[in-house]
Amino acid sequence: MTDERWIRRYHPADDAPARLVFLPHAGGSASFFHPFSKALSPEADVLTVQYPGRQDRLGEAPLTSVPDLADAITQALLPWFDVPVVFFGHSMGATLAYEVALRLEARGSGPHSVIVSARRAPSLPGGGETVHLLDDNRLLAEISRLSGTDPRVLADEELRALVLPALRADYTAIETHTHPDAPPLAAPIHAHAGADDPRVTPDEVRAWAAHTTGGFTFTTHPGGHFYLTEQLADVVATLRKILAEAQ
Repeated sequence: MTDERWIRRYHPADDAPARLVFLPHAGGSASFFHPFSKALSPEADVLTVQYPGRQDRLGEAPLTSVPDLADAITQALLPWFDVPVVFFGHSMGATLAYEVALRLEARGSGPHSVIVSARRAPSLPGGGETVHLLDDNRLLAEISRLSGTDPRVLADEELRALVLPALRADYTAIETHTHPDAPPLAAPIHAHAGADDPRVTPDEVRAWAAHTTGGFTFTTHPGGHFYLTEQLADVVATLRKILAEAQ
């Protein structure tokens, strides 16, 4: 039985030869990846993880720990490995994709490959990030700077009140997380970065190479932290290539 709380499947493709799992950024929700799901269906079966505390899970308390999130996501994904699976994690989602892959490989099976986007390698120092400690206005200003949230949400007082708990919880989780003492993944890692990302440098993303024995690629894209919204066609083309390799 699948845990429907955690998984969104906007364009089911039961006959697809491979499956792609998206893990969103801090403060993000499953619907962020709806355009990617639409573009890749029906050639791939696309799942997107929905964290608690947002959208249709708004009534649930958000989690403030990467291990707690990764444990729950791992359990939710177990039934979906009847075909090869590729992970794509953006920002906080990259760390979660890596953590979930570690858990799955420890169980004897894991994703075919892991795509990490706009996130420094876990072995690098965290940089003392304290966004989660900012007051509400400064926290929202930081999110606005990254251009990852609809400006209409940030301009509406009621909507801001709805998104702030999940946003603060996510930043607490990612900024207080420490790298586990774990072996490199057997799955290959494909790392992607925005050339002008104000939060992470290309070299910090390139450092993911140390976390796999299965092969590594690194790609930079024009744009900032959310380069993938502007470069959707190029990102989808890359995903198609990796999914074809997984079949």
